[in-house]
Amino acid sequence: MVRLNKIYTRTGDDGTTGLVDGSRLPKYAARMEAVGAVDEANCAIGMAVRALDGDEHAAVLTRIQNDLFDLGADLATPGEDFTPGEMTLRMVPGQVDWLETRIDAINESLAPLRSFILPGGSEAAARVHVARASARSAERRMVALAAEAAVNPAALRYINRLSDYLFVLARAVNANGADDILWVPGQNR
Repeated sequence: MVRLNKIYTRTGDDGTTGLVDGSRLPKYAARMEAVGAVDEANCAIGMAVRALDGDEHAAVLTRIQNDLFDLGADLATPGEDFTPGEMTLRMVPGQVDWLETRIDAINESLAPLRSFILPGGSEAAARVHVARASARSAERRMVALAAEAAVNPAALRYINRLSDYLFVLARAVNANGADDILWVPGQNR
């Protein structure tokens, strides 16, 4: 169990941060960029949860927020062994499967797209779109990390599915797509 008695440790005052294995990295390292981007996505999802207060989707997003803490812990654990353990949090394929099930369930009630959609519609949908864009940013940072170090394949699949989930959720929140704002290519030429 995590126990935080004191928030500041002063150990990061030198511009480094500690990883799960006890090693330290510069705060600007690709691994820390990925961890930070996942945290930003989690914060954006928190804003969407508030906008959906009381909605059935808010509970799903709260579960996703918990998964994103697991994802951050996974990224903060260097190495090539992605087997979860009692003291090692790793993303697992079941978390990806769970997201895919949610995507399929929402997508069943959505009309096929006739065009790309502009992020917006209702305030709640707009906040979900911000969370989607944040998840895409986190994915880019994770892929950049994967170009230089091992990254759990389940973690990469999870973040990719998350943005898909948030896209279909935004459409569902916009009256199952009826309130989506369609992109009109070249409209203002």
